[in-house]
Amino acid sequence: MRQTVLMSVGTRLKGWSQRTGTEVLGWILIALGAVLWPLPGPGTIVVVAGVALLSRHYVWAQKLLDPLERKAIDAAKFGVATWPRIFVSVLGVLWLVFLGAVWWVKPDIPEFEILGVGFGPELPAAGWGTALGLWTSAVAALVLLVYSIVKWREPRDRTAAADRTSAER
Repeated sequence: MRQTVLMSVGTRLKGWSQRTGTEVLGWILIALGAVLWPLPGPGTIVVVAGVALLSRHYVWAQKLLDPLERKAIDAAKFGVATWPRIFVSVLGVLWLVFLGAVWWVKPDIPEFEILGVGFGPELPAAGWGTALGLWTSAVAALVLLVYSIVKWREPRDRTAAADRTSAER
């Protein structure tokens, strides 16, 4: 009997800690993502991850996430529909890797002004932090691209067969 009481208390404690942990982590990710938005890095993805965690417990988060999920899937399907689109996405990943390397090296740049704000002779926010943010974005983009290709890229023969079927109707 005592063991049954302890198990139910342990089960309740585990459930409470999981719920509290996911809520705290969700809010931390939203706050972190809000900070990362203006900086080079995966700010939007971090905010969406926080909302996804909170959607387990809050209806407002689920309502916010549902249309976003549908649009993200549609965009992923569109992005991997043709090989030129996939190629351009890979070029974007390579560009992020290149920019990360440039920010890591911190080369001198010419001095100039935009709207009265001076820049140069150093890159703004140059250093390992910005480079790491850019490389993290590149890895995230590559992982999402590969996932989208595996999940939503239709083989050419299926696409052609579907086109013929719809044309016959």
